[in-house]
Formats: sequence, structure tokens, C-alpha cells
Amino acid sequence: MALAAVAPSLLLAGCGRKPLRGRPVPPGAVVLALGDSLTHGTGATPETAYPAVLAGLTGWRVVNAGVPGDTSAQALARLPALLQAHQPALVLLGIGGNDFLRRLPEAETRANVRAAIAQVRATDAQLLLIAVPRPSVAAAFTGSLTDHPLYGEIAEELKLPLHRQGWSEVLADESLRADAIHANARGYAVFAQGLKATAVASGLLPR
Repeated sequence: MALAAVAPSLLLAGCGRKPLRGRPVPPGAVVLALGDSLTHGTGATPETAYPAVLAGLTGWRVVNAGVPGDTSAQALARLPALLQAHQPALVLLGIGGNDFLRRLPEAETRANVRAAIAQVRATDAQLLLIAVPRPSVAAAFTGSLTDHPLYGEIAEELKLPLHRQGWSEVLADESLRADAIHANARGYAVFAQGLKATAVASGLLPR
């Protein structure tokens, strides 16, 4: 069954608002995906992690820089070496999930996300911010997730394209999860298709 038929709303995740327009990133360009276990692909194989799937969908050379367990501070610490080594045309920034799970201060997470954005902006790379769900008691009972508001606030403040509700919708669907906090191969594929849709809508990828 086609993914679009299974979850059409997921393929449009992040497109609820008109995204800011970026410069097209051509096929073959290096794209850095910075994150934690969701970027790494925990719950699936390396070939079915979202960066690998996205590479197949876009023609980009997507570097998987996801490290399971990383907090926003740890991802931020890794970023300078990654930028220097890969010199990406685009950075996909999805950090902060482990901060929320460990109940680290929100102010620190916000500061780390902003600092990562500043590092990327100091290079020639563009940036697409990926929202991360906010754990809540209500989510545990209702099976629904919503993005943590800090991502929308930062994207609006810094005029950045944002992929909204991607992980929130995938992880709210039991059929797309390997466990409570990770996607399975099908979930990563759905997420990658939604992220591609946001890249197209943001002008980062030609239609």
C-alpha cells in the first residue's frame, strides 16, 4: 500500500503555514542531518533511517549525524567539527527531544537550539528546523502529540523554515513506531516524505 494512501496528513506535516522561501539545494549537494536517536534511525536499520530515505527522495547526499541519547548541548558541541568536515549546503536541525525526556531546563534547550542556528548561519549553509514533540501526561492517555512550542517561536523569531508535526504525528501512530519514542522503518519513511514536502514548500527543493 502506498504511503500516501496510508497517511496523507503525515505527508503534509509542516505545511500548515506558508514556509519561508529558501534557495534551491541541488541534487548531489551535501546535507547534514543533526539530531539524536530519531535522526540516527533507532528502531530500524541504517538504510531505512530518515536521512537515508530522504537522500533517495531528493538526490541529496545526506550525512546522518544523529547520536542516540544526545541532548541539545551534546549535539551543539559536535556541530562545529561537523560543519568543518562536511561543509553542507543545508542543515536539518532536530535536537532537544532528550532534553524534554530528562526534564532539563527549557531555557537551556532554547539557548542551545539558538546557538546551533547561529553556528550554521555563520557558514554558507541554509537551515531547516525540525520540531520535536513535547512529552505530556495528556499525550500518554490520548495517544496524541504536539510539537514543543519553542520550535515555532524560534522559527518565527529568526525567520526560519520549520517542519511542523512531523515527529508528533509519526510517534502518535502506533503502526509507525518501533517503541514508545522511536519510529519503525515505515515511520521513518513517512517522516522523510513529509520532510521532503516541507523542503519543496520552503523552496529548498525544486518541485
